Amino acid sequence: MVLVKRGKFIAFEGGEGAGKSTQARLLADALNARGISVDCTREPGGTPGAEAIRDLLLQPPGEGWGAEAEALLFAAARADHVARRIEPALAEGKWVISDRFVDSSRAYQGGAGSLGDEAIVELHKIGSGGMRPDLTILIEVGEDAVAQRLSARDGNNTDAIGGRDLEYHRAVWTAFRKFADDDRDGFVIIDGNGTPEEVHQRVLDAVEARLGLL
Repeated sequence: MVLVKRGKFIAFEGGEGAGKSTQARLLADALNARGISVDCTREPGGTPGAEAIRDLLLQPPGEGWGAEAEALLFAAARADHVARRIEPALAEGKWVISDRFVDSSRAYQGGAGSLGDEAIVELHKIGSGGMRPDLTILIEVGEDAVAQRLSARDGNNTDAIGGRDLEYHRAVWTAFRKFADDDRDGFVIIDGNGTPEEVHQRVLDAVEARLGLL
């Protein structure tokens, strides 16, 4: 019987317009080029059930969700994502790259949404066994650059969470930085300013240093 080495799990985190999705795709391409099998996914989403919850979260019915309901929906989507996609892929030896994971809930609903970190972490323990990535890549970009990127990406059309006010998003950025400062073994902070290729090289250097690709 051949034992399959468990894959690695990398999550990209950051505020709106940080470039997470682009960098996740670029990293997946780079790993594939090295012969590493990669499953690139996103949160909320990644499975049929979680994608259905994503639609409810980003385009909510009626007046939208309260903070508690929103946190519960994110936790439910993540539980399905972990059980049906992330864990099976890792068990098969694939590297999983996710555009957002639990630290987004900690920053958005726990920090900016004022539910508190303890409540979000407890929900994550219940729904997803407290799973943590092998490496969390936090991409930081200046406010002016973010504004330009969001304008180019969304125009006047934004989702229910991305469209919240600047004070909310500043609270999100503050929370992310605190998580990274408090867990330097689990996080790496990447300067997201510059061209996508420049940022990708910083990401690749960090992954090689932390997870030993060479």
